[in-house]
This record gives sequence, C-alpha cells and structure tokens, in this order.
Amino acid sequence: MNKVVRSTAQSDRSAQRTDSTIVSMKLYQAGIKGCIDRFTLHERLGHLKKYGNHCMSFSGLQPGMHYYDIPDVGYIAYKNQWGISAVLADPVCKGTDRELLIREFLNTGENIEFVQISEEVADLLHEKFGYYCTQFGIEPVIDLQSWDIKGKKKQVLRTSINHAARQAIVFSEKEDDIGQMQLTSEWLRTRKVKDREISFLIRPMRMDFEEGVRKFYASLDGKLIGFIFFDPLYEDGNLVGYTPNISRFNPVFRQGIFYSLMVYAIERFKQEGVTFLHLGLCPLAVKGGDKSCESRAVKKLIRFLYEYGNNIFSFKGLYFTKSRFCGTEHKTFCAHRSHVPLRSIITLFKLSHIM
Repeated sequence: MNKVVRSTAQSDRSAQRTDSTIVSMKLYQAGIKGCIDRFTLHERLGHLKKYGNHCMSFSGLQPGMHYYDIPDVGYIAYKNQWGISAVLADPVCKGTDRELLIREFLNTGENIEFVQISEEVADLLHEKFGYYCTQFGIEPVIDLQSWDIKGKKKQVLRTSINHAARQAIVFSEKEDDIGQMQLTSEWLRTRKVKDREISFLIRPMRMDFEEGVRKFYASLDGKLIGFIFFDPLYEDGNLVGYTPNISRFNPVFRQGIFYSLMVYAIERFKQEGVTFLHLGLCPLAVKGGDKSCESRAVKKLIRFLYEYGNNIFSFKGLYFTKSRFCGTEHKTFCAHRSHVPLRSIITLFKLSHIM
C-alpha cells in the first residue's frame, strides 16, 4: 500500500514538473522571464490598479517585501525569514494567470509558504501543486449599496453613533498627522503585546506610497481621539472598494468610537458609489466544515489558539467587533507543504512580531 501511495505521489510530482516545463518553454519562447524585484514602482502600481482586489494587495507595498515579477502578467509579494519565503495574499494578476505565476515562482525555491490567501487560490495550490491549505480565519465583506444600519445585530452601531453625538465628537476626513504618534503610543499601551506593533499581516501606519489611502478622524474639543486609514482595492483599473487597515483610538473611548467612525466612513463611501468594503482578516476565526486539503493538526492548533490564545492577541474580540457590521464572511487560508509545519508557524509568528 505504501509503495502505491509513493508511486502515485511521484507520478503527481512528475506530471507537475512536466507541466512546469511546458509553461516555462512557452514563456521563454515569448521572451517573457520572471525575475525577483524587477518592476519599478510605476510598473508595480500598474498591476496593482488592474488586479489588486484582495484586502492585502495594497499592504504588499510595505517595506521589506520582495516580489516575483513577470512582465505583462503580474507579481507575487513575499517576505523572507529563516530560509522561508512567506507569500502575503493572492498573486496580483489576472485570475487566469494565477497558475502560471505561481508555478514560475515555485521554480525559484523550495521553502515557499502562503498566508492569507483566498479559497480560490488555496484550491489551486492544493490541486495543482500538492499544498496543504488550511483555513486561517475569515474576512467579512460589506456590499455598500445594500448596507444600512437597521437590524438587531447593529444596535451597538446605533448606540455608538448616538453616544458620539451627545458628546459632540467630530468626525472628518483629512490629510493631517497631528497627534497620530501620541495617540498611537497611548493605544499601544492597551494592547496584549505592548512593546511592539504587529507587522506583515498588518502594514505599517506610515508607508512611502499612500496614493488612494483615505484617512478618517474623530476629535473631541479639538483633540484627536481616534482614526482609521482605509486602503484602496482595484479591479480592471477602477477603484471598487476599501479596507480598514490601520485604526487607533484613545483607550478611554475604546470600541465606541471605532463603530461610529466606521459608520461615518461607510456612509461617505456609499454616497460616492463605492462597491464594497472589505473588513479584513479575523485571524483564527475558522467557520464551517473542514476541507479535504486541510491539515487536521494545523486546524486543531488554530482552534486551540482562538479559544485560549487571547492573552497574546484578542482574536475573539476582533471577530466580535467586525461581526457587528453584518458582512458576508469569506474563508481565508494558509498554504503549507508539510502536514505539521511547525517551522512555518514559528516563522509567521516571528514575521508578524507576535513573538
């Protein structure tokens, strides 16, 4: 039986190598070659504005990232740590080019893992490249044109808005960084991990490139008490949505200001005709049944951390907060070669500054 399994696996790998050779030959004949960090910023932004509809596509521009670039196709954003290349989010390319781009990138090295990818990309990695793909969390998405503030579950939003109005809290959108660093210091002291901010899975507050980023602020008596930065999402060269990637609040006000400032921004986007708001990752919040491509060991670990790891990060609190907006929940996955990828898990914690 073991011989049959090994023989089947070897045949699958052989078929993958044959497919890879065919694809590579076609690229070579067309004069197209992939390369690490080849694109200029202008070229990269061109691909981002065509295909950057994943909630972490814009975050792929954060400092310290590397890219596998294929001209006229797209790119994959990743970061190196301890000999592992950790890919962040879906490939930034046309959907029909994903397999080609991934295949060419996998030819460059062996220790390549994927984090926060869509279910479609996870299925591709499992079916075509033999990866284990395990649910890593959920990502709620709001259809802005049908969204409203009605409903029992949204009572907390209405209460927050009324409370802000009674306190005369002022909401605005502007380009102003006055008070941001002081508020960030105050906010950081309330976090589970107080001496550093989470990175990689959350981009830095300040980026070299911020075109298209929307910044909303809450103030009381002229003092900054909270802000949210929204990154743009693109399809076919058009802006179609936003995702809130950075948020900071005075610890005295806590979530109340987040809810009301989010609703203020949502109403603004809705008036502008923006299609959707992607609320981003709720890490380790796994929902629904298991898939055949998942590692049972990793899934058990994820569920354990979600239940008992809230002293490291408020996994349950973040999910509860985002669930109040009643978005449609989409599964997000991590893809790994090993059934029990201990090295990859520790590497992700290190990259994210969780440990």
